[in-house]
Amino acid sequence: MDVNRVKQILSSSADIEVKYNGTSVWIDQLNEDGRTATVHLRGPLEEHSIVEINELNEE
Repeated sequence: MDVNRVKQILSSSADIEVKYNGTSVWIDQLNEDGRTATVHLRGPLEEHSIVEINELNEE
């Protein structure tokens, strides 16, 4: 995924499914470096991780 699409998803009110390593995640924010994002798993566990945005896939 590219930085522009991450920004579009963050500003959208739609529920856009994004996966990281095959697991559905929410994108919380694009980090200042422009290469990583903070995400958390969909569901009751809200463990946050920093991942490379090029490893995120839109379903």
